[in-house]
Amino acid sequence: MNQETVNKEEVLAATRAWLEKAVIGLNLCPFAKSVYVKNQVRFVVSEATHLDGFLEELDRELDLLAAANPEEIDTTLLIHPTLLPDFEDFNDFTIIAESAVEEHELEGVLQVASFHPRFQFADTEPDDIGNYTNRSPYPTLHLIREASLSRAVAAYPDAEAIYGRNIETLKKLGIAGWRALGFSEKAK
Repeated sequence: MNQETVNKEEVLAATRAWLEKAVIGLNLCPFAKSVYVKNQVRFVVSEATHLDGFLEELDRELDLLAAANPEEIDTTLLIHPTLLPDFEDFNDFTIIAESAVEEHELEGVLQVASFHPRFQFADTEPDDIGNYTNRSPYPTLHLIREASLSRAVAAYPDAEAIYGRNIETLKKLGIAGWRALGFSEKAK
């Protein structure tokens, strides 16, 4: 899947299904539901044909999110379905994305989280179920307002236990259960 024609509606539908069934449905992020049901999540599907173009879109989205009223746009998912199918390349790109936050002088204002169909934490095997906490249908940069995240964490009891609880949830679900939700590894 490299630079083929992108059907934005299919990409958005798959991303929404992942958000609804996995992130919210499995409660992988207990903060996601409130902004999603209030339509405060901005979904952007990139059709950039090279990394420079994708970086330009990231720059625009960082500025747009920083300037937007949080009641209208609280968080952004910047999705690129074809440009970074290899996880290691995507992971390297996230370092550049995090640097963009600094370049825009938005440290402490925005942060970037990353999701990928083949996401793999350091020192894990590719099929380790813990990796699925960050597996999305397409390579995705999640631009998050730090103030919103801080408020959500403060209101959530035992927020530091979320990751461990997610691992237990996914262990119970298993890879077959993950696939039964309709998710597969699209990018290679």
